[in-house]
Amino acid sequence: MKFSIINNSFKYELEKVCRLFMPFEKFVFVTVDSDEDGVLTARYINGDLAELYVSVKVDGQMAERRQSIALSSEDYENTSELVLCTLLHDCLHEITGYKPQWGILTGVRPAKLLSRLYSEMGKEQGMKYLKEKLLVSNSKAMLCDRCLSHEEKIISRSTPQSFSLYVAIPFCPSRCNYCSFVSHSIENAGKLIPEYLELLCKEIEYTAVLAKKANLKLQTIYIGGGTPTTLEAVGLEKLFSKIAECFDLRALEEYTVEAGRPDTITYEKLQTIKNAGVTRISINPQTMNDEVLRSIERKHTAQQTIDAYKLAIDVGFQNINMDLIAGLYGDTIESFSNTLDQILALSPQSITVHSLSMKRSSTLTKANAFFGLEQGKVADGMVKMAYERLTAANILPYYMYRQGKTVGNLENVGYAKPGYEGLYNVYIMDETHTILACGASAVTKLRQPNGNNIERIFNYKYPYEYINEFGTMLDRKNKVSEFYELYSF
Repeated sequence: MKFSIINNSFKYELEKVCRLFMPFEKFVFVTVDSDEDGVLTARYINGDLAELYVSVKVDGQMAERRQSIALSSEDYENTSELVLCTLLHDCLHEITGYKPQWGILTGVRPAKLLSRLYSEMGKEQGMKYLKEKLLVSNSKAMLCDRCLSHEEKIISRSTPQSFSLYVAIPFCPSRCNYCSFVSHSIENAGKLIPEYLELLCKEIEYTAVLAKKANLKLQTIYIGGGTPTTLEAVGLEKLFSKIAECFDLRALEEYTVEAGRPDTITYEKLQTIKNAGVTRISINPQTMNDEVLRSIERKHTAQQTIDAYKLAIDVGFQNINMDLIAGLYGDTIESFSNTLDQILALSPQSITVHSLSMKRSSTLTKANAFFGLEQGKVADGMVKMAYERLTAANILPYYMYRQGKTVGNLENVGYAKPGYEGLYNVYIMDETHTILACGASAVTKLRQPNGNNIERIFNYKYPYEYINEFGTMLDRKNKVSEFYELYSF
């Protein structure tokens, strides 16, 4: 589809709005008008005014909007961008009948935006701006506000010297067909694990040296993936021992391992995790519908989830998170309700409800199994049901983020019983403090002490790259020292 951009430089922002309505459309960007189906965004100067105009034509249906603003307007460029995005949203809404509940908001951190609006405008005006200017629905605005109130309490626990450690284990027993993470099945990449783990331990050791040199204080650890429990107990023990050897864990506030797949969980592995001082684990069913589990190529059953959870309780874990996904192919409102019934019966300390994201690299997306407006409505019903059922059980929303190309343009929300909120989840989403990350595809985020500047250090993405280019990658980590020489406490 042709996408005409005339006399404005808002390509990125306008395309993002279009993708709320047409997530998989291929756009050809041009700087001239066209009679073909497509999108036209233009800004024409007429005396002291800028005439902003948008037209959209899809399968013969046409919608257009226009609005004038003064060239002398305060913050003229940002105002032009906001108006054009709003006009485009209204045109697409007219043609499709679909109204995104997050309006024209496309960022991944709505609570962080709302915090800034409150700081700049006050709470009443900030909320008004979110709903009236960014077109966010009342229910999503209230959810955002509720999450922010919980996030702020957690953020206040961080200091300028705080940092979190993230360790990536990019292996899984098999690859789910909705997955876009850098994870490799054991069948295809299992032979890489011994060398990968050996080098990962070396990176952890070097990272600890850099953290000590920068005088950073470790606050939380998160071991994610992939599925960390793809490692055997002896591999987990090696990893935990290296972390304990290199870092001072005495003041650690949270230590999380994403056990993830129930089919990887054994008593021996759980005991190894517990003995390492891990305080929080995730056991992630995604759904308790066996038919849906098969359709997404997840190689376990609902009963295995129940068994793994009970095993974790027997080992002594008292802080367990469980992940669910709203909008999975073949899932229904009724079966999602049954999933909630079973999960609530287990009574985990926290539950994270994700909305299915149709990422470009997932098997589902490559197979053109795209989801339309009807599937979005079903997912929306699931998300609303989760909110109602979980909050009624005093499992409250405490953090939230969004991803592109989610079914129904929905959000991911972490719910927790009071006192069991996942600290790392908030710190990574808010970009509260530095995250030192180790492993394939890991991204270190350096947060300026007492400031807002953030710099990133990217590790190689795939395990074989990580192994082959380990020396080069390790050299990149020296940017940690350079950063903290530039920004002192």
